[in-house]
Amino acid sequence: MTQQGVRWTSEQVLSLAPDEASRKAGSKLGGAGPWSETGGSASGAVWGQCKGSGSKPYRTVVDLTGPAYSCSCPSRKFPCKHAIGLLLLWAADGGAVPESEEAPDWAGEWLAARADRAGRAVKRKEGGTGDGPADPEAARRRAERRAERIGAGVAELEQRLADLLRGGLAGQERAGYALWEETAARMVDAQAPGLASRVRELGTLPASGPGWPVRMLEECALLHLLDRAWMGVSALPEPLAATVRTRVGLPGAATGPAVRDRWQVLSQYDSVSPDGRLTTRRVWLRGVTSGRAAMVLDFGPAGRPPQLSLPVGLVLDAEATYHAGAGQLRVDLGERSGAPEPGAGAPPGVGTGAALDLYGAALREDPWLDAWPVVLAGVIPVPGEPAWQLADADGESALPLSRDVRSRTGQWQLAALSGGGPLTVFGECGHQGFTPLTAWPPGSAEAVALV
Repeated sequence: MTQQGVRWTSEQVLSLAPDEASRKAGSKLGGAGPWSETGGSASGAVWGQCKGSGSKPYRTVVDLTGPAYSCSCPSRKFPCKHAIGLLLLWAADGGAVPESEEAPDWAGEWLAARADRAGRAVKRKEGGTGDGPADPEAARRRAERRAERIGAGVAELEQRLADLLRGGLAGQERAGYALWEETAARMVDAQAPGLASRVRELGTLPASGPGWPVRMLEECALLHLLDRAWMGVSALPEPLAATVRTRVGLPGAATGPAVRDRWQVLSQYDSVSPDGRLTTRRVWLRGVTSGRAAMVLDFGPAGRPPQLSLPVGLVLDAEATYHAGAGQLRVDLGERSGAPEPGAGAPPGVGTGAALDLYGAALREDPWLDAWPVVLAGVIPVPGEPAWQLADADGESALPLSRDVRSRTGQWQLAALSGGGPLTVFGECGHQGFTPLTAWPPGSAEAVALV
């Protein structure tokens, strides 16, 4: 079967939508009515022209191997509603998007430019050019100056934490957020964005409801641990030192050999920074052959979602290079072979007790880890207060769902999908509970995204 002929499901297409509005608008364009000059290539691309409100139709092309999108509409979303509609048309009706030997000029030019950029990137990688700094000595001096600034910021933060604990937490509810925002800004000035992010989260805790003093003490302890680790980073084992540098906010590079596998897309979701200036997209993958977990990060500035978008449930044949650091799962995707294809069904999973063991083992490598990716197999959603639970169908242990908004949204979906029977659920297991992200209903190989 050709790449263009490997059809995705409509659910997989809709999982690419950046928001609910795009999902609804794209669904309305999933019929043949507004489309003309549609076609697709065996190399993995589809294109078409969609009639809009103007005199000229919008020209839309999708490279399925990315997937990547181009459209002449003014939307700043990736993919836009026209790309979603075109993919829905292609997924539902093979005759509506016939295979063509040659793309029209407007589509062919964009596809050729993408291929040219990919070829240049491969040459730079193979030739070793463009990967290192032009002046290593200048780069070393810049790194030393940044380390000094971070050290000064760490010392200031330690003083702030000491003052907080000396004065007690009783007045934090009245103190407000401004002082913590000022401290976070100081960490930004010190070029330690990781510390700034944790400080901002610390400032939100007094308004987080009952039990906030305990959570605030826990976060203060983790911040103090990170500060002390930075002060002695040169004496730490390299994997842990790389983790400390990453947590403080220094950029890390993907190192080591690339891992070639068929990567199953388990989940994709976005989160927005507290100041609203950055959208972070997390895509969780699992190697079908290796069984390894991996996370791809992509970022979008204010008002623009990240461009990377992978359909949940599909499998892509690709190389992945892991970033340095103890317990780190972030990867950079490299060379891919073909377009993502319909997947491998529900992945193998573990019970709730084993999930906690996995999270505990990961914490030993990275004490600042909020959660760990886990596939739970044979679990049943159980309503309750103060939180729902996922209970082992054949055991006596259970995991509470976190208070995360995604858990509150997904719990009723889980109940509907389960129908009282055991199902497979992928999510993040952390100190605040389990956050479900994707589920496979009993007896079904189709993934259902919960976010």
